[in-house]
Amino acid sequence: MAAIDETIAEIADEFALLPDWEERISHVIELARALEPLPDDARTEANKVRGCASQVWLISERRPEAPEKLFFRGDSDAHLVRGEVAMLMRIFSGRTPAEILSVDPKAVFERLGLKDALTAQRSNGLFSMMKRIQDEARAAL
Repeated sequence: MAAIDETIAEIADEFALLPDWEERISHVIELARALEPLPDDARTEANKVRGCASQVWLISERRPEAPEKLFFRGDSDAHLVRGEVAMLMRIFSGRTPAEILSVDPKAVFERLGLKDALTAQRSNGLFSMMKRIQDEARAAL
């Protein structure tokens, strides 16, 4: 698995290849199509991410084959947000809590060039998802 900074750079490079924000948003929505949906029984209040305009659920878990790492699964009822969830899973899932906490959410946001593409409400939702992931990492330490 690539280092977390390398994964962020790969995603930024993918966006850089797309000439305008309409195509970049389409790419994010395409990422949503590849995200495995959460089963209905995982769509609980405890798994819901607060601060998102859409409904977003996030689950963190440890796996026997890599107990030092956190793995995330997530879903949303909105296509664009589902794509954001997929992007965050690619960045953070399968990482150690220390790796997850080494990331500055604002730096990720800027590195991916999302500042001009997302509304303030969507930006807040993305930050809420990253905060939840980092809160899970803190709790796992």
